[in-house]
Amino acid sequence: MITGIVVALPEELRTLTAKKIAKGEVLFISDKVLVAYSGTGHINATQAAHLLVSKGATRLLSWGCAGALAQDIISGDLVLADKLVAADGDISVSASISSDWHSHIHSYLSNYVTIHSGLLAESTVVVSSSIDKNHLHQQTGALAVDMESIAIARVALQNEYPFLVIRSIVDPSNLDLPLAISKSVNTEGDVVLRQLLLYLLRHPSELPALIKTGRHFSAATKTLKIIAKQLDYLIDHPHVAEANIQHV
Repeated sequence: MITGIVVALPEELRTLTAKKIAKGEVLFISDKVLVAYSGTGHINATQAAHLLVSKGATRLLSWGCAGALAQDIISGDLVLADKLVAADGDISVSASISSDWHSHIHSYLSNYVTIHSGLLAESTVVVSSSIDKNHLHQQTGALAVDMESIAIARVALQNEYPFLVIRSIVDPSNLDLPLAISKSVNTEGDVVLRQLLLYLLRHPSELPALIKTGRHFSAATKTLKIIAKQLDYLIDHPHVAEANIQHV
């Protein structure tokens, strides 16, 4: 059984492997793990998930970072979603989540990191302000938010393949992401370094917030690296059935 993992950012990719993968491409990092570097957003994630399936993946995993919506979640905590809600309010995609796989990973990884299970929300844009995060939390009850997981889950559901979300928290719910980030994002959702530096030259007061965000991001990737060391065990567990998906 081949597990296909979708990552959106190069920093997330580096928590799994030192191998280089071009955006939009896939690569085996072991005999049983195929990784796709998608880029950000639901369109890129959908394309990457379909590509993984075409290359032989029979389980899909959304790996990377997320933003917290609940107040009790801090940077570096892990969110293992057991329910999903799309940006349009659709919750039917939750049926893709493998309950056995989720239970196994939750039980095992609780020895290594702080884990939260609950609802993960989709956003089509970066949710950068604490006000917007609180509004989304009140609206959905979700613990965290990202831009790719629901798209990957839809592909898993279409193929009746098990799906799982492993997301490490970057920004707590009370943290406003610096404007420097949103001002330097291109149409593909990637931060353009040149635009970021130019914005900082014009708005140097943004630098402390950017440094603080960098520390939060480091905490998130540290958690992902810890989990990556256990990856072989997590995907080889005998009770994770190929077609065992939860129906809600």
